[in-house]
Amino acid sequence: MKVKEQTEIKEWVKAAAVEDFPRNGGAAVLVNGEQIAVFNFTNEGRWFATQNQCPHKGEMAISRGLTGDSEGHPKVACPFHKKTFSLEDGKCLTDEEYQLKTFPVKIEEGYVFIGIE
Repeated sequence: MKVKEQTEIKEWVKAAAVEDFPRNGGAAVLVNGEQIAVFNFTNEGRWFATQNQCPHKGEMAISRGLTGDSEGHPKVACPFHKKTFSLEDGKCLTDEEYQLKTFPVKIEEGYVFIGIE
């Protein structure tokens, strides 16, 4: 599945408070009718967001995936099928056929915002 490059953010949607997300883990939020997985890499002070639906089998599970890094790049593995994805660009690191849609994230006044095209 090919995902187009993000070009322009039309709006920033408030997803939830920072404290609603686990440290060094992920949680799902509903933004404009779409489940989005948001990851808080506390140790690095970085946040990431992707579609929550696994492109391999369709389960809404990416937010519960196993997080870590691959050569210094943050990643998540689907908890059911172990397909591993870059959190930076959504590319599957174990199978070129799959890719996650990614979203920009910003933190303002204690809240997490997701950028929508």
